[in-house]
Amino acid sequence: MLDDINILKQRDPSGTLLKADEIYLQANEPLEVQQSSHDEREIRNIIIAGMGGSSLAADAIKALASGELEIPYEVVKGYDLPAYAGAHTLVIVSSHSGNTEETLSCFHQAVKSGCQIGAIASGGQLLDLAREHDVAFVEVRAGLQPRMAMIMNLRAMLLMLQAFSVNTRALLDEMTAATDWLRTESESWSRDASTDCNYAKQLALLSVGKTPVFYGGPLTAPIAYKWKISWNENSKNLSFWNQYPEFNHNEFIGWSSHPVEKPFVVFDIVSDHEAVRVLERMEL
Repeated sequence: MLDDINILKQRDPSGTLLKADEIYLQANEPLEVQQSSHDEREIRNIIIAGMGGSSLAADAIKALASGELEIPYEVVKGYDLPAYAGAHTLVIVSSHSGNTEETLSCFHQAVKSGCQIGAIASGGQLLDLAREHDVAFVEVRAGLQPRMAMIMNLRAMLLMLQAFSVNTRALLDEMTAATDWLRTESESWSRDASTDCNYAKQLALLSVGKTPVFYGGPLTAPIAYKWKISWNENSKNLSFWNQYPEFNHNEFIGWSSHPVEKPFVVFDIVSDHEAVRVLERMEL
């Protein structure tokens, strides 16, 4: 069935699978920070505010730059900024549509608190507010679902941080260099690649009739979360996620009480970049 193009077209009328084939292009997306001039205030902490797919890149930066950022970094997924947000806080608000109410609430609070502000959106109220308040913004390409624009949004956030003198040049260069690798790797996962050599289709068949659960380590947790929300929004199915080593301190025990035949399919997202102890826990 998964190799029948007609069936895939019926089940995917918006062409999501074809858009997935071109995600690699986002690693070198031509983006620009506009209204980038600022008063050079010292930045003592960073807050990125966003919901759903618009916050995925923020989670990825937290994992990618955790060993390099020398100031506190927080991701807000809600209506309110923390009380400490002020003149020495950089707040980057991200809403793909530009109309997400929680993110707009954070923008208004950032203005009221005198924060340094950057905005990322494809249009909507957020870009209008950015122009009105003369704050830095990146206008990303419209026409994509937020969760399908993660790499583009990641590039936009890194550019915004760079504009505020937070050194992200190495990560930006690494993204650009990975473009060809991403294209080659994604070809074997594409809609047109047959099931016998397509890992994505094999995983889909493995998951039929089951609830998926995704586990990652500290570095791969954003990917586990990304898979979870794609399952929710694209497949219209329940799914869950967690990360090691926190998993071992609570959820792990919950699995011991279930019957042998469990209606779940478990995905461990493993990377040899994780800490040795994390990998040992995942293996166990």
